Amino acid sequence: MADSPFIINVTSENFHDIVIQGSMDHLVLVDFWADWCAPCKMLLPVLSQLAEEYGGSFILAKVNSDEQQELALQYGVRSLPTVKFFKQGQIIDEFMGAQAEPQIRELLEQHIERESDHLHRQAMLLLDQGNITEAIDVLEQANETDPGRVIIIADLARLYLQQEQAEQAHTLLNTLSPADRERPEISSLLTTIELAQEVDKLPSEETLLQEIESDSANLEARYQLATLKISEGEYEAGIQQLLEIMKRDQRFNDGAAQEMLLKTFDMLGNSPLVAQYRRKMFTILH
Repeated sequence: MADSPFIINVTSENFHDIVIQGSMDHLVLVDFWADWCAPCKMLLPVLSQLAEEYGGSFILAKVNSDEQQELALQYGVRSLPTVKFFKQGQIIDEFMGAQAEPQIRELLEQHIERESDHLHRQAMLLLDQGNITEAIDVLEQANETDPGRVIIIADLARLYLQQEQAEQAHTLLNTLSPADRERPEISSLLTTIELAQEVDKLPSEETLLQEIESDSANLEARYQLATLKISEGEYEAGIQQLLEIMKRDQRFNDGAAQEMLLKTFDMLGNSPLVAQYRRKMFTILH
């Protein structure tokens, strides 16, 4: 490994070229070590093995801190070993001590650009240009290349929904783990899909309004109208119907109105409507 193109001894003379300039193109791990440091000798083989395995996705730059004291001082190295992650000329992460291989690998995966990252950026550019079909094709390729990445699956499902392909979006989201499906951005999409599927079974808005006008206590019609409004993006109108149901009967359909309210709040995220109507829901409940 001494002659590896992925492992380089770095001094003050070549630090700028190897680390600062090199990190403009790829991740660089700078390992500050010393001959007398036992943990350094434990860590180096692990880092070297990973550098070879990743085949150039990152460069391992070794700095002998005894010989390069100015570099160690400049970068605030207080204990050995210290490993600093450089990208775009800046330190983006670091760790100290002889970490185990799985922990180092986990850090690397957070910072090494994958092929799917490139494809995801390409898809977002296509989307910005209005090329939705092409963006979907590229995201599908990204998902095949690197299955299970939440950001790619979420964006792909969102585009499926825009293309009125709710069933395809639902199938895709169900490939995620239960924990990932609980994430706000995913649970919000799942709620949107549920609403889209429900809307197909509902009477028209005009019919529902007539039913409510003839019987204001028709909570089922109010619930269906709320579902319709929320699915169409008229969130406030839908929320108001749900609150009216709760005022009249909190136990309606096993608390369906409150459950739908909470799902709608999740969908809205940081919208001012959430704080406004959460307070009103709280008042009704208490």
